[in-house]
Amino acid sequence: MTTAATFQIDYLQFLDAHGKVVAPLPAFAKDAGKLAELYRAMVLMRTYDAKAIALQRTGQLGTYASLLGKEAVEAGIGAAMSKDDVFLCTYRENGVQIMRGVTMQELLLYWGGDERGSDFAGPRRDFPVCITIASQCLHATGVAYAMKLRKQKRAAVCTIGDGATSKGDFYESLNAAGTWQLPVIFFVTNNQWAISVPRKTQSAAQTLAQKGIAAGIACVQIDGNDVIAVHHAMNEALAKAHAGGGPTLIEAVSYRLADHTTADDASRYRPPEEVADAWKREPVLRLRNYLSETGAWDKAREESLLKQCNEQVQAAAQAYIDTPPPPLDQMFDHLYATLPAAFFAQRAAILG
Repeated sequence: MTTAATFQIDYLQFLDAHGKVVAPLPAFAKDAGKLAELYRAMVLMRTYDAKAIALQRTGQLGTYASLLGKEAVEAGIGAAMSKDDVFLCTYRENGVQIMRGVTMQELLLYWGGDERGSDFAGPRRDFPVCITIASQCLHATGVAYAMKLRKQKRAAVCTIGDGATSKGDFYESLNAAGTWQLPVIFFVTNNQWAISVPRKTQSAAQTLAQKGIAAGIACVQIDGNDVIAVHHAMNEALAKAHAGGGPTLIEAVSYRLADHTTADDASRYRPPEEVADAWKREPVLRLRNYLSETGAWDKAREESLLKQCNEQVQAAAQAYIDTPPPPLDQMFDHLYATLPAAFFAQRAAILG
């Protein structure tokens, strides 16, 4: 018997859990100003996230999916993408959306049940939040196919969670993207829990990254709490896609520090010691430790940043609260291109 093929999954990490350098840094990470920008973005995300949860707990927002623990993933993705790329996301990537130009007021409107929040003033070609698990993988493949047909130096970036890699939509999208060598990045955040289902019972695969091998897709596993690793992996994947080199699958190993959503109680299925251990590897403190050690950050900068973020988030929250509700006939005006006659009477009744 001879070996038909062999495969290898590389693991990428630059900063360990304590913020210590464990591998030669890529060029961008040698710029303290660039890393400080990433840190500011991560702190803003965490501030926004805390406010959104507070609004939900006080009845001013609907069910909300926290991004706590994912700040490195979101900052790394958001900083790497160009404005011409297209972002297709789940419900947990509000941080990337903010970096792409979606306003916090728009995001809060969305979580408040107001679909005007999906009418982004900034990235008009980015897709709205996708609730249906893994269906955005199919959309991303279609978007990337259009980019290739048009010979555009653009890419579709599709973010999913570990649970989505068990869906048929995911595998079908990988197969198509690999066969057609499409400019698409499938970014999997392995946060260890698909709601209450642990990673170990989801798949017997040693890594989630290796699921791209069968589709002929370049794949890598990275430390999802290391923003340098995330940003570097995204830079390489996007450069390859823009140059016509085809798709990439990135698995970022992280941990969901919050409940799945505000409708969930993760303490019912996650042992507290596991969560406590995960906090030791969280991304924001890791980068702050590194910046402080290199002299690029200090207490005064931290206090100033926290003040700025709080003011920015509070202003967005107040703007959301002050937004008048949408007119009742909106549900008719935006459902069909031409309203069927059967709904005329209902629309008239609502308008009085």
